[in-house]
Amino acid sequence: MKSNQEMLTIVHTNDLHSHFEAMPRIAQMIQDERHSTTEHMLVFDIGDHMDRMALETEGSKGQANIDVMNLMNYDAVTIGNNEGLTFTAEMLEQAYAGLTCPVVCCNIHEAHTELPPLWMNRHVLLQKGSIRFGVIGATAPYPDFYDLLGWTVLDPLESIRSQVEQIRSEVDLIVILSHLGLPTDKELAMHVPGIDLILGGHTHHLLEKSLVVGETTLAAAEKFGHYLGKVILQKNNLTGQAYIVSGQSIPVVAGPEDILVKQSIAMHREQAMVQMNHTVAITNHVLSIDYNVESPFPNLLAQAVRRFTQSEISLVNSGQLLGELHQGDITERDLHALCPSPINPCRMYLKGEDILYSLEQSLLPEFTQKVIYGFGFRGKVLGGIAVDGIEVLYDPLAPPYERILEVSLQGVPLQKEKEYIVGTLDMFTFGIGYERLKQGTQREYILPEFLRDLLRLELQIPGAVEASYLERWIPKNKCEFM
Repeated sequence: MKSNQEMLTIVHTNDLHSHFEAMPRIAQMIQDERHSTTEHMLVFDIGDHMDRMALETEGSKGQANIDVMNLMNYDAVTIGNNEGLTFTAEMLEQAYAGLTCPVVCCNIHEAHTELPPLWMNRHVLLQKGSIRFGVIGATAPYPDFYDLLGWTVLDPLESIRSQVEQIRSEVDLIVILSHLGLPTDKELAMHVPGIDLILGGHTHHLLEKSLVVGETTLAAAEKFGHYLGKVILQKNNLTGQAYIVSGQSIPVVAGPEDILVKQSIAMHREQAMVQMNHTVAITNHVLSIDYNVESPFPNLLAQAVRRFTQSEISLVNSGQLLGELHQGDITERDLHALCPSPINPCRMYLKGEDILYSLEQSLLPEFTQKVIYGFGFRGKVLGGIAVDGIEVLYDPLAPPYERILEVSLQGVPLQKEKEYIVGTLDMFTFGIGYERLKQGTQREYILPEFLRDLLRLELQIPGAVEASYLERWIPKNKCEFM
C-alpha cells in the first residue's frame, strides 16, 4: 500500500573555501545518503566554495571547484563573496559555463544591462516526486567592491521578497540559498513572509540543529567542510501540505572517500603546479620575515603598495606573508604560496593621529601575534606594521602607546590633525586588525589586483629589493649612536 507521506532529504554545504582535503569524504557521505534515502534528495551549496588561496583553484581559475561540484551532482548553488569579489566577471562566466546545475542569485546584476549574467538565475523551480520547490539565492552585498568589478548589487531582503511573491503560488516550499550571514537570515525569516527554509552561510555559523524563527526554518553547516547539513522534509499527499521535519549538521569525520572526486582534485593540483611554475622575477637576495620587528620582505610589500596606490605613505601588516622569499628564480607559485590572501590594495586619506595610534599598536605583541580571521585574510597572525614613505623613531623600552618618539615624512614630522594619502589593504577598512585604519576617508579600492600581483611588479623594478633592506623603524638607542 502506498504511503500518504512523501519524504525528501536536502543535503547542503557552505563556505568550503576550497578545502579540497574535505571534499572526497563529503562526496562519499552524499553518495551514501543517496543510497540510504528511500525517496528523493536535493543537494545545494551556499557559496564560497571557491577560494583562491588554494593552488587548485588559483591554477585552474576555479575549474577545479566546478569539476568537483559536477561530480557531486549539486542541484543548485549560489555564489559567495569569494566567488563574486575575487574573480573577474569574465573568469566567473568561463568557470560557471561548465557547471551542470543552475547558479541562483537574485541580488547581483551586470551594471551595463541591469540584468543577471546569462549563467545566473534569480530563482529556479525544481520538482522531486510531487514536491515542487522554489529555490532563490542571494549573496552578501559589498557595493563598493562590486561596482568596481562591473556589478550592481541590490538589497537582498527586497530582492528575495520580490522573488518569493513571484513564485510562491507555484510551489510547495520555498528554499533560500543565503550567503548573507546569520543576522540577515533571522531578519529574512522575521520580515519576509512565505519562506519555508533558509540554508545559510557567509558568517560560518554552525546550527547543530535547525533553528525556527517565526514560520521559517534556518540551517547552516559552519565552514571548511567540517560539517554536512541535512534537512528532512515531508509532504502529505492527502492534504497537499509540505513541511520540514528536522534539520541537523553532521560532523565530517574520517572515513571512505569518493575516488573520482579525489582523482579530479589530484589532477587539478598537478596541472596547477605546472601552470604556475613559470619565473616572474629573479633576485640575488633572501628576503627574511619577522612578525614582531621590521624585516625586508614586509618592507618590499609596503613599497609595492605605496608605489601601486601612488600614496605618500603605506601601511601593511607583515602577517600577509607566510614565509621568507628565497634567492634565485621566483615563480608565480612561490608568490601564491607566500602571499595567498585574496586581498586588494586601497588608497585613502588618513589623519596623522590615526597613523600614530596604529604604529603604537604595532609595537605590542597582543597585536603582532593576534590571530585573526575573515575579510580575505589567510595568514596565521596579524603581524606588525611595515611602512614605506616614512621613518619611525621609537623607544622600545617606553610604556605602551608612548613608544613612538617621532614619525617623519621626507624629514617633516607627521602632524596629528593633517590628512595624508595612505596606501593600505582593503581588510583594514572593515576594522579588522589595526582598527583605527578604518577611519580613512575618500577610500579608493583597487581591483582586481591582489597583493601578490603587486609583489610581482615590485620585484621586477631595479633596486626595489635592495631598497627593502633600508630601515624605516629606528630604535632610540641605535639613533643615539648614528
